[in-house]
Amino acid sequence: MTTATKITLARVAMIPIYLVLMYLSGGQPGLWMWLALALFMVASLTDFVDGYIARHYNQVSDFGKFLDPLADKLLTIAAMCMFCQWGGFPAWALMIVLTREFAVTGLRLVAAPKGNVIAAGWSGKVKTASTMIGLCVMMVFPHVAVIRWIVIAVIVITTVYSGIEYFVKNWNCLWN
Repeated sequence: MTTATKITLARVAMIPIYLVLMYLSGGQPGLWMWLALALFMVASLTDFVDGYIARHYNQVSDFGKFLDPLADKLLTIAAMCMFCQWGGFPAWALMIVLTREFAVTGLRLVAAPKGNVIAAGWSGKVKTASTMIGLCVMMVFPHVAVIRWIVIAVIVITTVYSGIEYFVKNWNCLWN
C-alpha cells in the first residue's frame, strides 16, 4: 500500500470522529464546533497532500483514483448531512450533490470494465476544494444566513457544472 493511499484512508478514518464532534456541537459555535472544524480542515488538507505525494513520488494507481474521490465525497457529504439535519443546508441542495456523486460514480463503474479509468477532472477538483472551503466557512459562521446561502450556491453551481463536464467528456463510455 502506498503512502498516498494510507493518507487517503486516514481521511476516511477521520470522518466518524468529525461526525461525533459535530453532534457534540449541536450546530452551535463553541469548543466542539471548533474541534470539528480543525479536524475537517486537517482531513481536507490530506486531499491535497495525498495527491501531491501520489504524483510527485509516482504513486498514482487505479485504486487511488477510485479511493481519493470517494473519501472526498464521504467527508463533504457527512458535513452537509449534519447541516441538513440542523436546517442549515437544504435537502434539495444535498440531493443535487448526491445525484451528481452517484451519477459520476456510476459513469466510472460503466467505464471501468471497458478499461477506462475516469480520474478526477479539473472542474471536479474545483468543486471539491470550493465545497471543502465553503463547509469550513459554514462551521465558522453557522448561523449567518447570507454566508450560508452563498456557500450553498457555490456548492450547487460547481457540483452541477462538474457533473455535466464529466458526462460530456466521457459520454462515449456509456455507448461503446
